[in-house]
Amino acid sequence: MGAAENEHGDAATLAVVTVAYRSDEVLPTFLRSIPPASSEPVTVVVVDNAPTAGDARSHAEECGAQYLALAANPGYGGAVNAAVKTLPASVEWILVSNPDVVLGAGAIDELLAAARASDRVGSAGPTVLGGDGALYPSARSVPSIRTGVGHALFGRVWPSNPWSARYLGTRRASDGTADVGWLSGSCVLVRRAAFDEVGGFDEGYFMYFEDVDLGFRLGRAGYVNRFVPGAVVTHTGAHSTSGDESARMIQAHHDSAKRFLAQKYPGRMLAPIRGMLGVGLDIRSAIARRATARRATR
Repeated sequence: MGAAENEHGDAATLAVVTVAYRSDEVLPTFLRSIPPASSEPVTVVVVDNAPTAGDARSHAEECGAQYLALAANPGYGGAVNAAVKTLPASVEWILVSNPDVVLGAGAIDELLAAARASDRVGSAGPTVLGGDGALYPSARSVPSIRTGVGHALFGRVWPSNPWSARYLGTRRASDGTADVGWLSGSCVLVRRAAFDEVGGFDEGYFMYFEDVDLGFRLGRAGYVNRFVPGAVVTHTGAHSTSGDESARMIQAHHDSAKRFLAQKYPGRMLAPIRGMLGVGLDIRSAIARRATARRATR
């Protein structure tokens, strides 16, 4: 899988990039799920954000994948960008995926078929199931100030509120596909030309919202983000976190949300609204962190 070629000896036009961070428990299963997911040759790159912890190199080499160790941890988006820079010019499509994902049979083929149907498709995303088989809302609208405030304030205490429904909902075509604001970065196929055109992932997001930002910028550049329900993957989310780690992740998520909305709605005139939204996100973060702390002490 490292430098694959097709039957005519041409270099692969498809690459898979995954970012490992102490991912020994899940990485081998992910790598083994790639061949059944694609009928085309594929180049696989494993980027390691924690090369001194774990054995990602051995797992990559066992599966014929390329291994890229990063001296410092630049976050998810930064690691993907580093991997993309190493890919040959022949690569036109890049599947970006977490290592705790298991690709369903033919999933990459389904995504490629949908993406190749139109030059306007900048990214394509699959149906994402949780480890328990539950459907994860992986295709969403780009949060606006109105939906952002409503979802931030009421998403946990009133899950059926109209703002969260608008944020999480999609309108689908007759074949089930839908063009949406953004697709989950846990597993998404990107057109390399479009990815390069918008500058890849914004490395200012260390974790969370880098996928929201990418979808927003692809849309602003004239591309669409297409949800492809026939492609199915399972996101196990296998590694557990301590209470302190969970609290930090919750805070990071809300900080990234504030950063995105500040970038989407810049300028002095919107400063009061950004401030109100920031307060709402801070309240939501505090509630979530307290709930996490209570669970940790039980």
